Amino acid sequence: MARSRSRYAPDRGLTTRMVSTMFFIGLLYVVLVGVLLAVLRGAWPVVLIVAGCLFVAQFWFSDRIAAYGMGAREVTPQEAPELHGAIDRICALADMPKPRVAIARSDVPNAFATGRSERSALVCATTGLLRRLEPEELEGVLAHEMSHVAHRDVAVMTIASFLGVLAGIVTRVALWGGLARNSRGNDPAGIIIMLIPLISAVVYALSFLLTRLLSRYRELSADRAAALLTGRPSALASALTKVSGQMARIPTEDLRKAEPYNAFYFVPAFAAKESLSRLLSSHPTLEQRLDQLARISAGLSGP
Repeated sequence: MARSRSRYAPDRGLTTRMVSTMFFIGLLYVVLVGVLLAVLRGAWPVVLIVAGCLFVAQFWFSDRIAAYGMGAREVTPQEAPELHGAIDRICALADMPKPRVAIARSDVPNAFATGRSERSALVCATTGLLRRLEPEELEGVLAHEMSHVAHRDVAVMTIASFLGVLAGIVTRVALWGGLARNSRGNDPAGIIIMLIPLISAVVYALSFLLTRLLSRYRELSADRAAALLTGRPSALASALTKVSGQMARIPTEDLRKAEPYNAFYFVPAFAAKESLSRLLSSHPTLEQRLDQLARISAGLSGP
């Protein structure tokens, strides 16, 4: 899945998980569309057209929508020389084309990458992150984000998340349509339509779990690849510790605005310690990430 000329360390475990996730997501997608075709037999062309259009829109525009939602604004080297300089150095180390560079005006210290490929990739850092991190720490974070681009897991997550979006839409439409039909009588067709929300909910739950499992592994993979590329796992560990510690000082309102985009972020934002999002997090725990970086640091130091 990664480009052969990238110097980021390949990760067969990540590749296997991405292929497996896409395979099972594809099966779920076929099941969902098959159920819709079976129930709405007279409208199968509409089902196929709508499903196809939603998939194309999700694949081509979801990264732009996410970047817009997180407030990313592209900046020139003159506007952000330090940020561009750090990304230039990582591109030289990794032998990768330079992505678009953006800044999001937010006090939440974070960074993210979006894009279907290296050509369309965008790497963004928030003003809160730029203000808090030292240059070596910032390079570690940006190397982490660019590894997502190199390994193509950003594109896989974008495609994988589509099924959950589609299942959610189908559930709402079926509930509205089923309730409307049942209000006029308990005919068999109405009862069948009422089963669609249940099937859609199961599909959504399974796709959610699959993407969460992939997301947690890809974050560990990105930490590992960034540490090996830069040769400074301690700088990335320092950035992780600093960013995670600063989250507790961010206003709850700002954290709640950031939570929907946690799957993209370097470190997840949680509005509360007991948040359900923490139980079903898109990221591994801080302890897991620091332990891995400590092992890499020990390995690089030699016997």
